[in-house]
Amino acid sequence: MPGFEWLDDKEMQAVVDVMQRGVLFRYEFANERGGVYRVREFEEAFARFTGARFALAVSSGTAALKVGLAALGVGPGDEVITQAFTFVATWEAIFETGAKPVFCEIDQSLCMDPADLEARITERTRCIVPVHMMGAQARIREIKAIADKHGIPVLEDTAQSAGGFLGGKHLGTFGAVGTFSFDSVKTLTTGEGGMMVTDDEGLYQNASEYHDHGHDHKPVGRGNESRRFIGFNYRMMELQGALGLTQLAKLPAMVQRQQRNKAELKEALSRVPGLTFRELLDPQGDSATFLAWFMPDAAAAERLAGLLAQGGAPAIPWGKNTWHAYPHWEHLHGMKSVVHSGWPFKRLDGDASYSPHDLPRTREILARCLSWQIMLNWDEAKLQHMTEAVNRAAAEM
Repeated sequence: MPGFEWLDDKEMQAVVDVMQRGVLFRYEFANERGGVYRVREFEEAFARFTGARFALAVSSGTAALKVGLAALGVGPGDEVITQAFTFVATWEAIFETGAKPVFCEIDQSLCMDPADLEARITERTRCIVPVHMMGAQARIREIKAIADKHGIPVLEDTAQSAGGFLGGKHLGTFGAVGTFSFDSVKTLTTGEGGMMVTDDEGLYQNASEYHDHGHDHKPVGRGNESRRFIGFNYRMMELQGALGLTQLAKLPAMVQRQQRNKAELKEALSRVPGLTFRELLDPQGDSATFLAWFMPDAAAAERLAGLLAQGGAPAIPWGKNTWHAYPHWEHLHGMKSVVHSGWPFKRLDGDASYSPHDLPRTREILARCLSWQIMLNWDEAKLQHMTEAVNRAAAEM
């Protein structure tokens, strides 16, 4: 999965080129930079790759979520529905806008369950944030249809799924806004960084201004214009833009390599008694960052995990994961905040409180779920070693 595995002389030269011009800031300094704007080029290239009209590069995937929600006007008094299996950044960004996260169940796709989504919509629901988890597709068409029926915009959290498609359409381009992460463990990496995409020019303009203290960047300048509203600083720097351009050129080959490695391991796992695979809506559009599977119950999953670890091929037990699984977000359930008032949990519109015992279907699904993160540089010897570990485990199950 991580693009850092394929860092080479191309990325090195891209960084050197920026350093030689001596301009790290994405705006201004036209003479010093010789008219070269790497972040802008990265935005344009990423928009072309995904098929979006507009792309805005920001400082992280978390920042992309916050900027996207702000562009949509989400704030205090609003509710935002997202899923109970995601990285904590998804709901942290919702809290950062002043809105309340509302969590819904997942299904066998390991993404948002559309049926449970509709049951959680209220008159205060201002946005729906499905997450394309672990490289593959949420049921975005069904989710979008429900959202459209209620007049609610969809923001797609595509942090883990750059290079993923559904029916030939890039993930992140179905809703009003799509967001991406390019951190150190993503397939396309800039070390830190993110992107927001949209087809709506008004949303793009809101986001562009908000992410840079309200500057309107017309036509590409900064500093002498008026401001429509306040913003904050979520800018990407030129070094990241240069890295992003280089990594984006490699992304199709990265996805192809991940798909090859995943297919070989999936064939081996198919021999394990009782094992079933995660549901993929479009196997050809899977970016293949993870291979995920289910066992019949939590005890069988724990036994298989132990056998694979003994064989030198440890799997991720999602039922115990503390970063992505709702039951183990102790700081959320404990309403823990650095703010003396208790914000964002203590609030004028009613406390935001959450129990680890909520969302039983998500808890049951994750308790049976194991996965491997698919690496780019696994060679045949590594894949054979993992296959042998699976074979031994299958014989003992």
